[in-house]
Amino acid sequence: MTGAPATMRRIVVISDFCTQVPPLAPKLRFFDTVPPTPIDKNIAVTGGYLERLPLAVVKSGLVDAAEIWSFNGTDVDPVGLTLSPHGPGLRRFRADGHIAPYGSADMLVHIATVGQPDILCIWGLGVTEAVLAACPDSFIVYNSLDVEALRIPPDISRHIDIFLTGSDRQTASVLARHPNAIIGKLPVGPDFASAETFYPTDTQKDFDLIYVAAAQPYKRHDILFDALGDLPRTIRALCVFGYGENGDHLRAQAVKMGLNITFVGPPGVPYSDVNKLMNRARIGLVCGANDGAPAILTEYMLAGLPVLANADLACGLQYIRPDTGRIANAAEFATVIAEMLRDTSVFAPREAVLQNWVWQRSIQHFLPLLEAAKIRHRQRCSA
Repeated sequence: MTGAPATMRRIVVISDFCTQVPPLAPKLRFFDTVPPTPIDKNIAVTGGYLERLPLAVVKSGLVDAAEIWSFNGTDVDPVGLTLSPHGPGLRRFRADGHIAPYGSADMLVHIATVGQPDILCIWGLGVTEAVLAACPDSFIVYNSLDVEALRIPPDISRHIDIFLTGSDRQTASVLARHPNAIIGKLPVGPDFASAETFYPTDTQKDFDLIYVAAAQPYKRHDILFDALGDLPRTIRALCVFGYGENGDHLRAQAVKMGLNITFVGPPGVPYSDVNKLMNRARIGLVCGANDGAPAILTEYMLAGLPVLANADLACGLQYIRPDTGRIANAAEFATVIAEMLRDTSVFAPREAVLQNWVWQRSIQHFLPLLEAAKIRHRQRCSA
């Protein structure tokens, strides 16, 4: 890659996280020119949806280093390269003063100085065209992480080599804009699942059900609350919030309705604690409808929990099978919760994930997409 050490292959994931939205116009600049650092190939593929794909690519031998980049929207100095023995390196670049897709003059200087990554993954709201144009030799991957397949405008999406989608509807949406796109139905949340991060323990099952979801309206906690209102008050529920503005409202609503719910967060807790909390429940719920394929689908399953999902979930229902859980509309939630709780032994969710959606399986689906992108690159160069 241009400007990079010849022996250093690197994957970079650019998150759309920004510390302040919209970011302030920067008064200072922070040019991070620290080169990438190789990762031990024996590293475990653990963590959340941001970490697991890049670590799986490292484990596959395609690259030597992996990093996650995000944006700083304030005048506080951003963090340079932060190394972790358990995950990708982290960099935070000062964002330019405009709404998403975010740009960063600091990021452009870094790319020009340190070099383009071999694989560049753009998630969510994306980055400016200038960032992608600075990486003409990178294989660029995009996943929206949301119900909309494309959350970036055409002048940016035209630079994408590989689109990862979470449903047939999302795939059709991408093809409508880019008819010759390379597409994989391989959402980075529930696919690339980590059996090392989520697993059964011998924890006592002191809750009947758990819902791990942001305290935000689109996660549809009202469906859970209405179902619990129709069930005996002996049904014990656990709600875990990583973030979100509705936490206080949902707590007050549960008290008003007399529901037997214990709340955790926000703020969120480490993945190890999420695993412990899931193991305290018998089934996991996904109540959202206008949602991307949430990572929690297979995370519940790896912890041994069958999953009840909203029949209107836009992306991710392909993970719900007879051996992994049930699908129900909002009006049926109470009935299906009661049915599932009567006998959870009929499900084998962890086994299903191990056979289909763990990172070892998903990386084998990702590699042909990457090879197709390489062929297309060669064809463009020889044209």
